[in-house]
Parts: sequence; C-alpha cells; structure tokens
Amino acid sequence: MADSKWVYCLNTSTIRPADILEKIRIASEANYDAIELWNDDMTAYIESGGSMQDIVTALADHGLKVPSVIAIHNWMDTEGDEHRRALDEAKRRMEQAVAVGAPYIVATPPRQMDTPLDYDRAGERYRELLELGRQIGVLPALEFLGFSETVYRIDQAWEIVKRAADPQGTVVLDTFHLYRGGSTLDDAPDLIGERIAIFHFNDVPSGIPREQLTDADRVYPGDGILPLREWVGIVQARGYRGAISLELFNRTLWERDLREVARIGLEKVKAVLET
Repeated sequence: MADSKWVYCLNTSTIRPADILEKIRIASEANYDAIELWNDDMTAYIESGGSMQDIVTALADHGLKVPSVIAIHNWMDTEGDEHRRALDEAKRRMEQAVAVGAPYIVATPPRQMDTPLDYDRAGERYRELLELGRQIGVLPALEFLGFSETVYRIDQAWEIVKRAADPQGTVVLDTFHLYRGGSTLDDAPDLIGERIAIFHFNDVPSGIPREQLTDADRVYPGDGILPLREWVGIVQARGYRGAISLELFNRTLWERDLREVARIGLEKVKAVLET
C-alpha cells in the first residue's frame, strides 16, 4: 500500500511537555511535513511574553505546514450571552489559526448535554460556525469524540455536517474515536475524501474494554489492535490525500526523550501507510 503522497503530520499533544517553539523544532528534526498546533499552546506562549510572529517565523524557518489547529469548544450547546462569549472565543482561536496558515480548525462537541442531541439545531450551529470561519479565513471541522455522551460516532458527526447544508463542512477522523465510540467508516458510506479535514492517527492497546479506554491509553500506530491498514485503504479509496496526524496523549511517552518519541512515531506511521 505504498503511497508517498501522504502529508505526515505531528499533532503536538504527542509531545505535550515541550513548549511550542521546541515542538516545532522537534517536528522538523524528525522530518514531518506538517505540525498540528493547539490554541492553548499558542495562547500560553503569548501570555508568557512571546508573540504570534515568533511562532509564524519558527514554522517558516523549519518548513512546516499547519493543516489544522485545535480547537473550538462550547459552540453547539450554549445560549444567549454564553453563546455570544463562545463565539467571541471561537473568533480569537480562528484568528490564531489564520495567523499560522491553517485551513482548518477543529470544532469539538460538548461532552454532555441536558437534552438529547438535536441534529437540526446542531447543524444550524455548525453552519453558523462555518460562516464565522469564512469571514475570518479558516474553516471549522467537526470532530466526534468517542467518550462523549453527545457526538461520539462518525455517522452522528457526518449527519450534523449534512444538516448544515454547507459544501465546506467537514469531519475530523480519528482512529481512537472511531473505535472508542463503536463506529466504523462503513457507518458513513457517503463520506468522501474532500469532506474529511484531517485524519488523526493512533492505535489502542489490547486488554482494556473499549468503553473504558481514555485518551491516555493511545499507543503508536501498529502497536495495538486497530485495523489501521484497512481503514487507511478505505479512506484512500474515497479520495482522501490530506494530512495523517499522529495524535497521542500517552503519559509514558511524555516522560521520554521527546525527539525520540517523534522520530519513532513517524516510523510507526510510515510502517502502516507504506508497507
């Protein structure tokens, strides 16, 4: 299944303890094509005395693209003043994404809601977010979270995107969330490659019941039980050629040499995609 056209990306949660400029250096030294940044990291750097221009310069110096930034929250289930504050915060985060040249910013669903998921209402809210993003220059991509009680399956996320009735609506794929939420790519058979914003890539270990898995349990691709080659083949057949972003939250790896963590991670991803 060799294919050299993938964009190999490092999601910086994989090397979380490093500061943002170090994360950029590590991704470059490990020979990734791209890096997926978090708004909270950028904000923390700026609040500690740095500037957004420092980040932009570092990305340019190291030749890294930013396919996506993470993340926008509280946009789906808030009302009134709380919703206006959520949109103001979304705008600030979108502006950071634009500054680093990202075409997409991840939009997460709420972990819990007081009422059942209303697909039409969620679609309206997502369409509102897309319209705001277009004004600013970046497109929000809807993520499903396998451990959420609201949008935890790929078919739920894709249905919300379709209800938004916006051709620029997209879904974030994540191998962990597919498995954790109990869905597969077959549950969204009409989801084509151009409606996938980014593909978060990881594996899950054996021995832990699916319903008990947490983000911290994620392991390197190929070190777990997921049918990653099968899933990549399906996504590829549907026309996706975007970034494959290694996204781990493994605390054991955070305690190791982060340069080695990144280097080994790229080797593991390539072993799945190119062999």
